[in-house]
Amino acid sequence: MTTITTTSGRHFSANEGESLLDAALRAQVTLAYSCHTGRCSTCKGKVRSGTTAVIHDELGLSPAEREAGWILTCARTATSDVEVEVEDLSGIELFAAKVVPCRIQSLERLSPDVVKVMLRLPPTSELRYHPGQYVDVIGPNGLRRSYSVANAPAADKRIELHIRQVPEGAMSQYWFEAAQVNDLLRLNGPLGTFFLRDAAGQDLILLATGTGIAPVKAMLEGLAGAPADQQPRSITVYWGGRVPQDLYWDPATVGVRHRFVPVLSRADADWTGPRGHIQNVLLAEQPDLSAAVVYACGSNAMIQSAREQLIAAGLPELRFHSDAFVCSSTT
Repeated sequence: MTTITTTSGRHFSANEGESLLDAALRAQVTLAYSCHTGRCSTCKGKVRSGTTAVIHDELGLSPAEREAGWILTCARTATSDVEVEVEDLSGIELFAAKVVPCRIQSLERLSPDVVKVMLRLPPTSELRYHPGQYVDVIGPNGLRRSYSVANAPAADKRIELHIRQVPEGAMSQYWFEAAQVNDLLRLNGPLGTFFLRDAAGQDLILLATGTGIAPVKAMLEGLAGAPADQQPRSITVYWGGRVPQDLYWDPATVGVRHRFVPVLSRADADWTGPRGHIQNVLLAEQPDLSAAVVYACGSNAMIQSAREQLIAAGLPELRFHSDAFVCSSTT
């Protein structure tokens, strides 16, 4: 057994072969995480002393990050006592994940390849979560997929999901061909640490591609109900798609003041808005990043590019938070 120390001063023990992340969670030390499989980079940190060994591929790290000494805590085990520089969220209350039954309340096609699913819980059940977190939906024949919750917690306890169709995906075939109102499913959650930290007085920048707008929508709804002293100084939402139909939701429907920048990468001549990638559109505006905090959700390529470019442009590294949509290991 080894001892892990974080640069914030927390200590916990790790068993032989146990990932740093699993050891921390077992000890109720909350580190940032998302996919838990080494394919995103939410859980990255730097080893300051001691040694670790890889237990599965760190696909979420770029060559430059590897060269700079970054590791993924979900993919590393300690081979000696270790001190690691990593984001420690232990000051934030996290709700324990649990499995609850639910039924489909409604199904609504938002675009040709996106469906909105509203789920209702039994009257005696409750799912507590922070806006931005995700759940695993357990469907027919034990199929299990992860989806960001697209609404802030509400009195009616409904859970909103935005689900993009994946060609030949087994769960997609269920959602787009077989799902019916009142179907019985199960939810496991909340999961992940993609939620707002203290953004009071800061310039909040929200980046989303595709259905990555779902947790952003939940965050905006959460801010709409927050006290004035918890509000950011400014909020800017950049949402990227290929064609206009991909931007299937209107952020103006949320009652919180913000600036919305829609961006298309394959727009025709009729499109008068920004074109290209959202991170490039943001940087072209030459923002002052000294008081900014960025939350990015969507494709892993966007997140990797945005992180590298924004940090190079002056964004403090610990003010970039992300949730990458990585491919499932099964269809």
